[in-house]
Amino acid sequence: MPHTSPRPDVPLRSTSRDPRTTGPLPAAVLWDMDGTLVDTEPAWMGAEIALVEEFGGTWAPADAVQMIGLPLLDSAAILRDHGVPLDVEEIASRLVQGVARAISESLVWQPGARELLTALRDSGVPCALVTMSYRVLAEAVVARAPGGVFDVLVTGDEVTHGKPDPEPYLRAADLLGVDVTECVAVEDSRPGIASALASGARTLGVQHIVPVDAQPGLSRTDSLARIGLRDLAVLRSGGQIDHLDGQPG
Repeated sequence: MPHTSPRPDVPLRSTSRDPRTTGPLPAAVLWDMDGTLVDTEPAWMGAEIALVEEFGGTWAPADAVQMIGLPLLDSAAILRDHGVPLDVEEIASRLVQGVARAISESLVWQPGARELLTALRDSGVPCALVTMSYRVLAEAVVARAPGGVFDVLVTGDEVTHGKPDPEPYLRAADLLGVDVTECVAVEDSRPGIASALASGARTLGVQHIVPVDAQPGLSRTDSLARIGLRDLAVLRSGGQIDHLDGQPG
């Protein structure tokens, strides 16, 4: 079970307004990690390629894309089906080790991510990191984030049902003590977007590697650098934004 405690200086329910917004801010913002906040997808793909090739197989970028946003054990099962002769727990462990090495050497934040996290912290809006990566990787990212921006972590090794099931986002809202329908969830993958929408959270899809298709209830952007507190207030109020309208995907 997640064991992170909320910061005592941050209200669990945000009722604040900000002069840069047009309405109340979200009760909380629930963040996916890989691909959304940090560009770790190349690290995951590198770990997958190394593991498959170690046992004489081949792993193409198209193979890697199908695993974006999946629970780690599901991804491990796909690698096993591609010829990695290990049980899924060992495959998952090997992947985590490979990604941990990569992000210890270099961690690239997506444009606008650190700035938006900082603005939310300074406005008293709690944030949760909701990722299918394991806690050891999530904690490594949090350690390199701006101070005090995350109140709780929900990780793939701590939920019964991973994305696209809504459990991870429902768990995060419960830990924060907020109504999930008053939260904004930020995602980049199809399983993650499905999870967030199913939870009832206002959902923002950020197009990165995988196209973010238009669907009812989903706001879209091509970069967090285009998102500010005003946009999050619009989503909280039930409005939508779409920076991809007219673009492919």
